[in-house]
Amino acid sequence: MKLKCIIIIVLFSFVSINETIGKNKPSTQKTGANISVNQGFLNASDFGFSPDASGIQNLKAMQQAVDHGGTIVVSKPGIYKIAGTVYIGSNTSLIFGNSIFLQKVDEQGKFTHVFLNKGALTKTYDQNITIEGLQIIVNGIDKAMTEVYGLRGQIAFFYIKDLRIERFRCMDLGKAQFCIHVCTFEDIIINDAIIKGDKDGVHLGRGKRFTISNCVFQTFDDAIALNAHDYATSNPELGWIEDGVVENCHDLNAENTTGFFCRILAGGWIDWKPGMEVQQSDAVVSNGRIYRVQAKPDGTIYKSTTQPTHESGSQVLDSINWGVVQTDITYTAGVRNVVFRDIFLEKPRVGFSVHFDNGRYSRSYYPGAEIPKQEQLLFDNIRIIHNQRTDFLSIGTPVDVLTICNSSLKNNRINFHGNKAMPDYLKTKINIYGCVFNQKGAMELVTNSVENKEILLETSSNIELYDDFSAKVNPGNGKIIIESDLTGLKK
Repeated sequence: MKLKCIIIIVLFSFVSINETIGKNKPSTQKTGANISVNQGFLNASDFGFSPDASGIQNLKAMQQAVDHGGTIVVSKPGIYKIAGTVYIGSNTSLIFGNSIFLQKVDEQGKFTHVFLNKGALTKTYDQNITIEGLQIIVNGIDKAMTEVYGLRGQIAFFYIKDLRIERFRCMDLGKAQFCIHVCTFEDIIINDAIIKGDKDGVHLGRGKRFTISNCVFQTFDDAIALNAHDYATSNPELGWIEDGVVENCHDLNAENTTGFFCRILAGGWIDWKPGMEVQQSDAVVSNGRIYRVQAKPDGTIYKSTTQPTHESGSQVLDSINWGVVQTDITYTAGVRNVVFRDIFLEKPRVGFSVHFDNGRYSRSYYPGAEIPKQEQLLFDNIRIIHNQRTDFLSIGTPVDVLTICNSSLKNNRINFHGNKAMPDYLKTKINIYGCVFNQKGAMELVTNSVENKEILLETSSNIELYDDFSAKVNPGNGKIIIESDLTGLKK
């Protein structure tokens, strides 16, 4: 009897161990012909994604892979041709291994985006998308817009929540498209990117909660654009960009340049009224929607006598092409509560420009609109490495508070300038502390050309590297109230 009990116990234990091992084995689930899921991953090669395939074949293969959702990996090194846009949906992670490049090719016509979220086409939020290790070769396939009016990124996301882009590379950005373009977002992280070429590196439209970190830029145009307002052709919607961090980024030198390390664009517009004059990119509120003029940037001024009321798309009224932008109404756009930290400026251009557009491409502020005030911008450990006299901050909009701390400044001023359409630029407080002033002789710290502008300047705990250093300010036709520890300003 005792022997029988021992045998039964041993047999039971053997069965239990085998069941446990079976449960812990990597699962292999068939999802189609020769397609398997191993440990929750899909390999894009199982769908035919290959360095040896054509761009059209790879486009179809990658689309089939991402349509499954989950985690898709590309593991075989090589250059993969891609001949069109891949549409990526919610709850999808796309991971590229080392030495893998996606090269745009013209096998069925030029196209804009390599990746675009599916919800962009219907203004429906996608969420929980990760792209890691993507390296794009633009290869001269540079087309401004094909899918959504105003959306022009090599990779683009419109109506997106919880987006992460990691280890991104693009070394041949063209003149028409931004590299990474995101608009109407919540909770995005762009980390470890190297972007070189002509157009904007990272271009954001309206949204909240973002981090751009550990990036290297060498771009002819803006490294980073926080364009709450924008050209009609450069962002599909308007609003506020808020609650973000830009940190540990480098703006490398190049032979030619335009733009800024960071462009911050604001705007304001009014209700449509009969007889109003409008131009390219002007926005109006009408019939519960925001409409914009979509025209050639030739400086033409149009007189609007017919109210735009259509619900979608565009319509020509009084020779004006009005496009529907959005249904959630706001009358202002701008940037607030953003921290710039650990920024290294090698390129001799304006570091940060906060302004309105006022030219043939766009008029950001319509006369008589509500005043858009930028709020609480902080600049921490900004290192100006070049030696040319450029503006550290160029301010052309109302801003409430500018804080500059722990930074290294040379002959780089804060420059306030105006747009005559704006009735009041409001008061600005500037707090500068813990900075190193690395300038021999006189330095113009703050200058102003705005009528009746009031500036409160406070500085403390700063270091002057040279004995002959002195700071000065130029209030113009405004007023600067000073409390300072700097030579030339302290009482």
